[in-house]
Amino acid sequence: MKPVMPLLLSSLTLLASLSCSESSPSLSEGDSGNTMVFTRVHEPREKAFSLLVPKGWQVEGGIFRVDPLKQGGAAQSIAAKLDFTVKKDSAGTVLMRWLPDLLYFDPRYSPAAQMGLLPVGSNYNGMLVCPLMPAARFIREMAFPYAHPQARNLNVAGNKALTEVAGNYQRRVNQFFPQMGFQYDAALSEMTYHDGGVEYEEKMVVVIEDWGRVGAGIWGNKETVLMRAPRAEFKKWEAVFSIIQNSVKIDPRWLSGEIRGQLQRGQIALDTQQEIQRIGQEIATHRQKTNAEIHNDMFLTLTDQEEFVNPYTNEIDVGSNQWKYRWVNESGDVVYTDNESYNPNVDIRLNRSDYKKTPVRKRFPQ
Repeated sequence: MKPVMPLLLSSLTLLASLSCSESSPSLSEGDSGNTMVFTRVHEPREKAFSLLVPKGWQVEGGIFRVDPLKQGGAAQSIAAKLDFTVKKDSAGTVLMRWLPDLLYFDPRYSPAAQMGLLPVGSNYNGMLVCPLMPAARFIREMAFPYAHPQARNLNVAGNKALTEVAGNYQRRVNQFFPQMGFQYDAALSEMTYHDGGVEYEEKMVVVIEDWGRVGAGIWGNKETVLMRAPRAEFKKWEAVFSIIQNSVKIDPRWLSGEIRGQLQRGQIALDTQQEIQRIGQEIATHRQKTNAEIHNDMFLTLTDQEEFVNPYTNEIDVGSNQWKYRWVNESGDVVYTDNESYNPNVDIRLNRSDYKKTPVRKRFPQ
C-alpha cells in the first residue's frame, strides 16, 4: 500500500505536442541584441502545472495514468505519472525532460523470492523485480536507456553525490510521514554520447527513494530530470534550463484532486473525512514552496540564479542572472536581455505593451 507523498512534478509519453513552431530562435537578433523571450505554457493533458518555455520551442508529453489491468498490478496506478519534454526543435537537439517516477521491488525482502518465485526481471504487482540501486547506477542502467534507446558510445564523465539534496528531501518527507523511515540517495551524472549522428553532452539528476522496512522491498526513482545539448553548445544553454525548471507552478486545484485520489486509491485508513481534508489542505499549502526548495537545491549546483520581484503579483520569481535585464508581462511571459535600450513593449514581434522590468529582490539586511 502506497503512502500519500507530497507530489513532485518530475514524478509524472504524450502522442501529441502543443502547437509550437519548429523554427526555434527565441534568441532575437539585430536591434534587440542578446535577448530571449519565454512564454508560459500549461501541461497539455490535465493542466496540472505551467512553466516558462523559450518562444518557438515545442512541448511534448504530460500527465499519464497507468491501467493496473494492463500493468499486472496496482502499484504504479496510485499516483499520476509524468513524462514531459521541452525541446528546441523536433529532433530534440536541445531539450529538457522529466522522466516518470516508477516503483520497483527488491526481491531480497521477500520469502517468495527466496524460494525462486520472483526472479529479477519479473513482474510483482505491476513493479519490475529489481534490486535496489544507488542513484548514479540507476541513471546509467535504467534512466539513460529509457530516455535514449538509440544512443551509442556513452561515456560517463563524472558522478556527483548530492548528499545535501538527499538530506533535505528526507527532512521534508519526514515532516509529513516521520514514521515511515524512508531513505534517500541523490546523484548528478555528466555524460557524453552519440544519438542520430550528433555528439551530445547531458546532465541527469535523480533521487532514489528506499521504502525500507515498511515497504518490504519497494523502492523508486523521483525527481529524474535530464538536460542535453550538442557537446559544443551545452554551457550556453544551462541558464535556459535553469529558467525552465524554476518557473514551474502547480495548479493547486489539480493538486488537491490528485491528493484526494491517491488517498482513495491507496486505501489509506483515516479516522474521519475531516482528517482527509486537513492533510490535503496541508500538503497543498506547502507543496509549492517545498517543490521550489527541492528544485533550488538541485539547480544551484548547476547554474547561477537570482530572485526577482514580480511587479504584477509582488511574489518572488526565481530566474537567471545570466542576462542584465528581465521583463515580465501580466500573462507571466518573460524576456531576458543584455541590451539596455531594448524594450519588449515596442517590439512588434511580441505585440504586447504590458511588459515591466522585474527588480532583484532586496536582501536582508539592507
